[in-house]
Amino acid sequence: MDIFIQQILNGLVLGSMYALIALGYTMVYGVLNLINFAHGDVLMIGAMVGLSILKLLAWAVPGLPGYANLAIAIIGAIPACMLVNVLIERVAYRRLRNAPRLAPLITAIGVSILLNAFAMKVWGLSPLPFPQLLSSEPIHIAGAVISQTQVLLLALALLCMGALVMLVEKTKLGRAMRATAENPRVAGLMGVDANKVIVATFAIGAALAAVAGVMWGANYSSIQFAMGFLPGLKAFSAAVLGGIGNIYGAMLGGILLGLIEALGAGYLSQLTGGFLGSHYQDIFAFVVLIIVLTIRPSGIMGERVADRA
Repeated sequence: MDIFIQQILNGLVLGSMYALIALGYTMVYGVLNLINFAHGDVLMIGAMVGLSILKLLAWAVPGLPGYANLAIAIIGAIPACMLVNVLIERVAYRRLRNAPRLAPLITAIGVSILLNAFAMKVWGLSPLPFPQLLSSEPIHIAGAVISQTQVLLLALALLCMGALVMLVEKTKLGRAMRATAENPRVAGLMGVDANKVIVATFAIGAALAAVAGVMWGANYSSIQFAMGFLPGLKAFSAAVLGGIGNIYGAMLGGILLGLIEALGAGYLSQLTGGFLGSHYQDIFAFVVLIIVLTIRPSGIMGERVADRA
């Protein structure tokens, strides 16, 4: 039972980060019908900017509490990621909205490579240590342990997802986003500025990726220029698993994917005496994705919809 609870906690932590990243994918797809495969690299930019801010704070304001350092790093990383994502939309995607679907896909891959090259030049090739800002004293829950950083990560993920739901369901911008996702031409006739809605969607997705990027570094204590690829791919898988274009599906898919990885890797390691374990956790995520999409191609919470005219 202790092992089960421990793996559930690990899965929730991992799934929360996947969910935050997956929301960026699903929001852009819902509004623009486009997959932004550079989104994982926006997470990497957030982590790198957050680390740079932490180094600056250590030099300028030594002795600042860990929570304050982490809060400032997140607050500083958010506008940086928003700027990057808005520039990506403006420069790379806007002219391709009515192009064949293969063109934006190839462009997204090109943007991803460009962001990787930029990060290599600015922050270097070697992995960078991310400082441990919070106490390493573990918190014990029913025989399992969780760190203060992971508790904070869960709280931030829950807060961000709740705030996003409120924004989409209760605000004028949220109504405009839903209208644009439903039918951009009719929304334009009703006075909705599609360009502003799309820019806002990219910015919000980038803000969530920035939070996930900084907390990813804080949780794993190491970041590098290529760190965004695998989390981005898994978050995209989570969005598809939950139902691409559905924000509730992205949250559910992210949490499920994290739990599947943690439980699968944990019990596989136990059954094989450690011979097979965490190195094979990626297998579970993609095998389950294949099974779900074979049974239900639209995802768990997705709906079959006709292509836009």
